[in-house]
Amino acid sequence: MDFDTLFQSQLDALKAEGNYRVFAELERKCGKFPRAASHGKDGVRDVTVWCSNDYLGMGQNPKVMGAMCEAVQRCGTGAGGTRNISGTNHDHLLLEAELADLHGKEAALLFTSGYVSNWAALSTLGSRLKDCVILSDAGNHASMIEGIRHSRATKILWKHNDVADLEAKLRSLPAHVPKIIAFESVYSMDGDICPMLEIVELAETYGAMTYLDEVHAVGLYGPRGGGISEREGLAHRITLIEGTLGKAFGVVGGYITGSAALCDFIRSFASGFIFTTALPPAIAAAARASIAHLKLSSFERMQQRRQVAALRARLDAAGIPHMHNESHIIPVLIKDPVKTKMLADTLMEDWGIYVQPINYPTVPKGTERLRFTPSPLHSDADIDYLMSALVMLWKQCAISRAVA
Repeated sequence: MDFDTLFQSQLDALKAEGNYRVFAELERKCGKFPRAASHGKDGVRDVTVWCSNDYLGMGQNPKVMGAMCEAVQRCGTGAGGTRNISGTNHDHLLLEAELADLHGKEAALLFTSGYVSNWAALSTLGSRLKDCVILSDAGNHASMIEGIRHSRATKILWKHNDVADLEAKLRSLPAHVPKIIAFESVYSMDGDICPMLEIVELAETYGAMTYLDEVHAVGLYGPRGGGISEREGLAHRITLIEGTLGKAFGVVGGYITGSAALCDFIRSFASGFIFTTALPPAIAAAARASIAHLKLSSFERMQQRRQVAALRARLDAAGIPHMHNESHIIPVLIKDPVKTKMLADTLMEDWGIYVQPINYPTVPKGTERLRFTPSPLHSDADIDYLMSALVMLWKQCAISRAVA
């Protein structure tokens, strides 16, 4: 059997739909974020990145880089293996203590990525709690969906951010059944924020555990960067808070926080923790420095909010449709995969502006978009230049200016 032909036929179909993804070859420039070098067929050119999840530019913060370099000199590069055999390092434990303190929890547990922490924690909880039912928000991330699927627990979807639907589904379940409500604080594609207080109150009423993904909120919200749960004063009422080190904290890795018993339970039974090589100590040291800095400094958060508000105002004035939300994520709707890719390609090739097209399956068909994430390091001049490009392209392409 010619397997390559089978592979290629599906790739060709993906291209025909306009959903084939081409990754830009970028080289971040240390100390010059959001600038990067783009390597293409015509050579190397400078571009401005408008879609980074390094939301605050902490990946190039001198304190964070210094901590990583110091740890490499002190410990070398790798962790030495899985933590249960040879990889548990003092820096891992220091970082876990920092994370537990960030969220006001007894303990924390590190993973190699936010995807893995969701997959491992949810699959372990769902499989080890007898007759467990997981109530999952319909907008949850693929990592949460995969973890729930792998657990083989009963899954009930509730309408996105719809607490009435959630309550109806909770009410239908027997009181003795272990229940987990899995949801996110900030949803990464639409940028909307969950009704957290209402969800927590329902969980307490019906005796359910709350599983909160704060991946797109940690570092960005709350007086110390603890996320929406900290901002709303609800962290102590959430059973498990999951987050990432790879977005606002500017490094890589994932984690969960909760009670000492909960974290020890996941540590002891989660295959995604037990059987994978641990994060290098230098990564842990850099993440700890980033978290410690953002616990004390609100400058980065305030400057980011200023630039987010500025770009939103300019888009509104130009009549360019974007999804209105209370977060830092600005989705500009195109609603066509071919046009979305064409716009992204033109911005890159003609203007030196990099924004990745977002299409199916990341978002539903018909909701294709460009997703902008202004950082504190994008200047007013950067916004002016971006708007000049967008206004010209909107005129050329005759894209609808109806406000979303």
